[in-house]
Amino acid sequence: MATTNDLKNGMVLNLDGELWAVVEFQHVKPGKGGAFVRTTLKNVLSGKVVDKTFNAGTKVDTATVDKRTMQYLYADGEDYVFMDLETFDQITVLGDTVGEAANYLLPEAEAVVATHESVPLYVELPTSVVLEVTYTEPGLQGDRSTGGSKPATVETGATVQVPLFITTGEKIKVDTRDGRYLGRA
Repeated sequence: MATTNDLKNGMVLNLDGELWAVVEFQHVKPGKGGAFVRTTLKNVLSGKVVDKTFNAGTKVDTATVDKRTMQYLYADGEDYVFMDLETFDQITVLGDTVGEAANYLLPEAEAVVATHESVPLYVELPTSVVLEVTYTEPGLQGDRSTGGSKPATVETGATVQVPLFITTGEKIKVDTRDGRYLGRA
C-alpha cells in the first residue's frame, strides 16, 4: 500500500483487480479546496490509456512487477518458451502476451519479460534488431536510395518495407516498435 503522494512514473497500481502503470502524474493544489493528484494510467495488459484523478493522500494498492532479462529459446505451438538468465528456469509465455514482438524474435535473443505473481504480462524487446532478408524482389539497374521501397521478408517471417537496393541475404536493422527499416547492419 502506498499513498498518491508516493506515485512515480513507471509504478504499477492494482486498481479494481487490473494492473495500471503510471505514465504521468501531477500534484495539483488549487487555491480553494483540497489538493489532488491528476494521473495518466496505462493498462498493462490491454494498453488502454485513461486519465484518473485521486484526492491527495488517498491510499492506492501497488503491484510488484518483476522485470527480468530472459533468453528466447523456441516456439511451442502458439506459445513461446523463455529462460531466465540468472536461475535458468524456463517459462512459457502465451502468444497473445508476446503479440507483435514475435515478428522480431530470434532464437537465443534476449528480451525483458515482466511478470506479476508468476504470470507473464508483456515482453519488451530491444528498440532495434538485426535480421537477415530471406526474400525480396531483385532491384533493377538505376535503383537509388531515394527511389522508394519494396517489401522484404526477413528470417522471422515478418515483412519489412526496405529501399530498392536491398537484396536477398543482406542483414538489415529493424525498429521493433513499428517495424521500420533503419539501415544495413
